[in-house]
Amino acid sequence: MNDNPYHIHGENNPGRWLVACDHATNRVPDWIGGGTLGLPDADMARHIAFDIGAAAVTRHLADLLNSPAVLSNFSRLVIDPNRGEDDPTLMMRLYDGTLIPGNRHATAADLQERIDRLYRPYHDAYEDLAGSRDDTVICSVHSFTPQLRGRPPRPWQVGVLYANDRRLSDPFLENCRAQGWITGDNEPYTGFIKGDAIDRHALRSGRPNVLIEVRNDLISDEVGQRAWAERLAPVLVQTLAQTGL
Repeated sequence: MNDNPYHIHGENNPGRWLVACDHATNRVPDWIGGGTLGLPDADMARHIAFDIGAAAVTRHLADLLNSPAVLSNFSRLVIDPNRGEDDPTLMMRLYDGTLIPGNRHATAADLQERIDRLYRPYHDAYEDLAGSRDDTVICSVHSFTPQLRGRPPRPWQVGVLYANDRRLSDPFLENCRAQGWITGDNEPYTGFIKGDAIDRHALRSGRPNVLIEVRNDLISDEVGQRAWAERLAPVLVQTLAQTGL
């Protein structure tokens, strides 16, 4: 198994997009609990451990956009790369009603090791790719569960998340709705956490960006993953051309 904390797909693709997947895998490195957080396989296969289907959508999108992609190679339960280093949810001890045994008694030193060996190398690779040209456009791909425990079902097929930079997200949202997709406007959750990946790699440097959430039951298999990438790619291209960014 590749121990690198990130994977780069299509590194030499010449397109100006950078497709990113912060929660690509449920992998736990061997040096953490022998490769386990003490959860049963069923929990590690849930949305709490990674964004189901997002990695394949990311790779397909990168190919269709002829652009590179960067994907994490560690579970969000080990450490969440879509949080700032000082965020209290950087290493979750309880998530959607599930206690994470391998994090329950983790120390500050344990957290720092995960930052040094996983979190920072991923973000360094992300920034290296983003900074490899001066017109990079970032597309961050995530997925969301159809229903959290004890919460109502989520009807959206796609969510478009954003913070204060809406140059790409607003027209992309409208173009998604024009396709007939049930599209959430900063739903199923808001699109900004201070220090998150978009803040770090797009907002602070003024790079155009869009964060896409796809409901994970729609991309749980290869057919759905490829289909949604093929739907999203032309809308991304159309929207970027429309904005003139």
